[in-house]
Amino acid sequence: MQRARRTNPYPFTWEIPVAAIVATVLLLVLGIHTGRACANLVTGGGLTLPSRETLFTSVPRVIGGDAGAGLTGTAAHLAGPTALRVCVAVVEALVLALTVWAATVVLGRWGPGRIHGTATREEAERLLGRSRLRKVAAVVRPDLFGKGR
Repeated sequence: MQRARRTNPYPFTWEIPVAAIVATVLLLVLGIHTGRACANLVTGGGLTLPSRETLFTSVPRVIGGDAGAGLTGTAAHLAGPTALRVCVAVVEALVLALTVWAATVVLGRWGPGRIHGTATREEAERLLGRSRLRKVAAVVRPDLFGKGR
């Protein structure tokens, strides 16, 4: 019933889904490099970050287990393949969990299946709840709560 009353004048286009996909891929790539930096930091190699030129080209080698791929200066103590893969997997799991949570929140708030014009519980309590009725009791029932009583 509600969808019949409301129309969306802006048609669905390809820009928003493509932007979401590109942002997700960028977050995953940055998660891989963050996992590598954590692995190298834990093993004593220091904070290692790739240059901009090797941000995307070093990803396959990092996934393959090379902790020094794309780094400008090689550290003395790089993480081993097992530690690297574990740290990358942990960071990627966190990135995916946060991405799914953010997508759920965004789609619930602005997505096509949202409910229009419905107040949240907090808004309904603020406007119609007991605390509001107690504040305006003298106006609502002046015979019971008025100044003359």
